[in-house]
Amino acid sequence: MRFEYLLLMAACLAVTLPLEFWLRARVYRRPLRLLLAIVPALVVFYVWDAVAIARGHWTYSPAHTTGWLLPGAVPVEEVVFFIVIPICGLLTYEGVGTVLHRRAVRKPAEEGPSPLLPGPPKRKGTVPFHSGADQKGTVPFRSGEGR
Repeated sequence: MRFEYLLLMAACLAVTLPLEFWLRARVYRRPLRLLLAIVPALVVFYVWDAVAIARGHWTYSPAHTTGWLLPGAVPVEEVVFFIVIPICGLLTYEGVGTVLHRRAVRKPAEEGPSPLLPGPPKRKGTVPFHSGADQKGTVPFRSGEGR
């Protein structure tokens, strides 16, 4: 199937697109940031592919690609890959960040800090205050102390 690779890239976008709306990933709403994230890798890997193709290090299956070639004999599918996969990664990253942030904000204070997000740094040699079962603000007795 000649359009298999492009269909796979479209499926990747379709699966991650809802993250933009449901989790407010804000990837498409910040086009300059999106371009700054994609273009450097696109340029580097495009040149990499063109050189590798010219040297015969790898080829692309004409059975799974359209046959449309860009300068350097790079298939159009490869450039689409360099655009789509970073977008999917950014959507996923921003979506996970949104979920973790919401969980941290909604978490009741009595449950303590979130194990998924780092808390404030602990100072070396200090022991955090623990009220124990009596809930009166006393430090529980530890064996070997105060005898």
